[in-house]
Amino acid sequence: MLHPYRITDLGGEKNPLYKDPKAPIEERVNDLVARMTLEEKVLQLNQYTLGRNNNVNNVGEEVKKLPAEIGSVIYFDTDAELRNGLQRKAMEESRLGIPVLFGYDVIHGFRTVYPISLGQACSWNPGLVEQACAVAAQEARMSGVDWTFSPMIDVAHDGRWGRVAEGYGEDPYTNGVFCVASVKGYQGDTLADERRVAACLKHYVGYGASEAGRDYVYTEISKQTLWDTYMLPYEMGVKAGAVTLMSAFNDISGVPASANRYTMTEILKNRWKHDGFVVSDWGAVEQLVNQGVASSKKEASLKAFQAGMEMDMMSHGYDKYLADLLKEGKISEERLNDAVRRVLRVKFRLGLFDNPYTKKSTEEERFLLPSSLEIAGKLAEESVVLLKNEDNVLPLSASAKIAVIGPIGKNKWNLLGSWSGHGRDGDVVSVYEGLEAEFKDKSRLLYAKGCDFEGEDESGFAEAVAVAKQSDVILLCLGEKKTWSGENASRSTLALPQIQEKLAMELQKTGKPIILLLSNGRPLELNRLEPVSKAIVEIWQPGVAGGKPIAGILSGRINPSGKLAITFPYSTGQIPIYYNQRKSGRSHQGFYQDITSKPLYPFGHGLSYTEFEYGAITPSATVVKRGEKLTVEVPVTNVGERDGAETVLWFISDPYSSITRPVKELKFFDKQLIKAGDTKVFRFDVDLERDFGFVDENGKRFLEAGEYYIMVKDRKVKIELVD
Repeated sequence: MLHPYRITDLGGEKNPLYKDPKAPIEERVNDLVARMTLEEKVLQLNQYTLGRNNNVNNVGEEVKKLPAEIGSVIYFDTDAELRNGLQRKAMEESRLGIPVLFGYDVIHGFRTVYPISLGQACSWNPGLVEQACAVAAQEARMSGVDWTFSPMIDVAHDGRWGRVAEGYGEDPYTNGVFCVASVKGYQGDTLADERRVAACLKHYVGYGASEAGRDYVYTEISKQTLWDTYMLPYEMGVKAGAVTLMSAFNDISGVPASANRYTMTEILKNRWKHDGFVVSDWGAVEQLVNQGVASSKKEASLKAFQAGMEMDMMSHGYDKYLADLLKEGKISEERLNDAVRRVLRVKFRLGLFDNPYTKKSTEEERFLLPSSLEIAGKLAEESVVLLKNEDNVLPLSASAKIAVIGPIGKNKWNLLGSWSGHGRDGDVVSVYEGLEAEFKDKSRLLYAKGCDFEGEDESGFAEAVAVAKQSDVILLCLGEKKTWSGENASRSTLALPQIQEKLAMELQKTGKPIILLLSNGRPLELNRLEPVSKAIVEIWQPGVAGGKPIAGILSGRINPSGKLAITFPYSTGQIPIYYNQRKSGRSHQGFYQDITSKPLYPFGHGLSYTEFEYGAITPSATVVKRGEKLTVEVPVTNVGERDGAETVLWFISDPYSSITRPVKELKFFDKQLIKAGDTKVFRFDVDLERDFGFVDENGKRFLEAGEYYIMVKDRKVKIELVD
């Protein structure tokens, strides 16, 4: 480890430019870089850890003696005093007094844990997600964290990949919209705000394409697919002002993402003009050796740095080798200085040079504030997707005797989901507790666990059956443990463990209607559970709000409004299956011979307790020229008896193009509350270049004359674009 000289003065200069809060940031950055030694520059490009490491995937060296000049640490604590202790060391014991940047994985909440990101996407409410991210930023910054490794915007087509829970589903545009909302929520109007944090777009790029859903493995991605499927969310996030990105673990068609100059420099820095920095994922630099692109950690450090990665997270490659690589002429001083500038620029924007310390506050002042919990409840409510409701069995009758059965029924810990930050199970409202509060003095609740999440123990079946027989309806609460999704949590099948399915089959024999309630971090294979269920309610992993909003939906107090942001296949064997696939060469052949080729529940599916009737799509013109404006409207009427929110998904289809395109592409969505009997007109202002245009393998957008279709639900209208 490097130990730079500790010079206590600046050559007699009392007020250097970089310490002047009134000076422009770029002038302060340049002034500081000009004063730095090689060793000081190198240490700014390294990230160590501080505090308790609670991520089992990041087991490794716990840094005990951190150099005062270190650039960043991952901060696992919530104690401002510990953070301020290290910051004081940096400010007072280093020669130049450069503050440390404190990062943490604030994925879907810090202490007030919100639904997993995949569930959030099903709300189709980016404004609400922005509010949730603002709460997460407030709790994090007040606890000593300046920088979150979020949002994750990996487009994912394979639910076996555990990290599908962390992103916003299978659609590029959807990921992009929620990315922008997250960045706004985290960063606000100014990063110097003591309740905002720096965002980090991850994982750049294509990580969601991991072969067979296995984490850390190879991805085969053509440049065409890179651009038309994976790059859009990152471009939207960069344009929204995200100051950092994290490189991905995956190998992109032979060039690992963490050594990929094309993505990190040619696109991000040169084309998109991003002036922040790129941090590696944990150990990604040294893992370039495992991937076969470098023969040693030194060579891996060289390749990552030259490709455009500024900060090394816990590989200890940059701190050990960058100085030597510079002296050997393998990296340039210009590249080194640019990397240091990028890191310092973010620190200046965060206001760390002028306000390096975190104000002390109590947990009651920071966490689980009433307004924060209100947002948590609303987001959990809107994330719920009613997949099936045969014979309108839901909402439940207030006079019913309800059997609550299954491993999720009284469980709290697993409702938090993966990457639950500093969330505690004591903060969570269980499904059973939510039902108790909702149906108090109205319905009788009976409970039996029935079985565990996995295993072969059927000893609880008899009690579950007995409880079911005493009831009018069975609420069967099945799903996944929180550890079954997230990093290093790949699974071979989307089916729930056999013990849970067996429990459902036993309960079916009672003849009582089964309402299947699912809590999980990925789409599930439900082809055996669907026929035995009168209704299916997907609650995802809802966070601290847990069962409270769920109970409101079951009682009918809340009308469900969620729609799937990811396809639920009929069978795991259909993967990859997603809505925006390209056309087949034979539309009448090529189907599975043993099962249907259609998904069980497609992208955009979601039921309500009311019904919505769509009118005709009305465009402002059916023939348009380049540069002209086009507006499309569709009236939606609530023809049911309950108020309800409806999300209108607007798709574009270009049936014939010089580069074949998906059968349809989501380009816009809007969610509005429509009262019973009322009609709302939904409007889509079409940008021809953006919405009708496409992208080639070099990322260049093009727009061709011809026929286009705008589609909403089962309706469509043809638009002709002429030169």
